[in-house]
Amino acid sequence: MKKAIVLLLVGLAAASCTQTEKGAGIGAVSGAIIGGAVTGNVRGAAVGAAIGGVSGAVIGSVADQPGQCYYRDRYGRRYIDDCPRGGY
Repeated sequence: MKKAIVLLLVGLAAASCTQTEKGAGIGAVSGAIIGGAVTGNVRGAAVGAAIGGVSGAVIGSVADQPGQCYYRDRYGRRYIDDCPRGGY
């Protein structure tokens, strides 16, 4: 019964998150699992969680803006613009 209540509370908390926060959370959990499984230690799980969290946040933030993509200019600055349509 306690597990069901905890899962319900976690589900309700996740429902109130933005797409960026959801992406960061999913990325961090996935990265921690993969990093821990590959390296077999806590340090690998922590590094995987950090990398996954950042990656998930970037992916989640683009999901809030359909049709928009992240790009980098020649100076390394990020900007958002329309995604390419069709072929080149």
